[in-house]
Amino acid sequence: MMKLGVISDTHKHIVNLSKAIDFLKGQGAETFIHLGDDYSDIDDVGERDVTRVPGVFSDVYQDTKIPNRRIENVGGWRFLLSHTMSSHPNDLPDDPRPEDLIREQRVHVVLYGHTHIPEVKQEAGIIFINPGHLKNEDKRGFPPTFACLELTVDKLLVRVLALRDYSIFKEARFRKP
Repeated sequence: MMKLGVISDTHKHIVNLSKAIDFLKGQGAETFIHLGDDYSDIDDVGERDVTRVPGVFSDVYQDTKIPNRRIENVGGWRFLLSHTMSSHPNDLPDDPRPEDLIREQRVHVVLYGHTHIPEVKQEAGIIFINPGHLKNEDKRGFPPTFACLELTVDKLLVRVLALRDYSIFKEARFRKP
């Protein structure tokens, strides 16, 4: 079994990010994914094994050398890493379109942020996961959260955890379609 830590929308809340990373490491997370909005925050906590994509309003989103969306094969699963779950006006012309990847079933899981709303659902055979945000307060009313994914070749357990006490905010189990 492999464990992944998934975080998004840290917005310079380094103390909260450190707490989430420390907890995930304690749970055996082997690698981390940052889904944008201040993805360089992860550098401030010294974490090296990170795959990341920038937020749509970040200066680096317009840098053609930095991928705005990535498809990563992890443990036999194809993950789309994107700050948004759909195309955005700030996308570059060559950015993969999430709608196309989803419609063509080219990924098993879509990891996204942007909304600050924690979500775990499956639609049309695709799993959608938003780990929420790590801000102290958010105008949308959701507490700081992050996600821990446990995966085998054919099973995925998703836990979105509240930063406050590491309790399970949302949880779901999936089988690979």
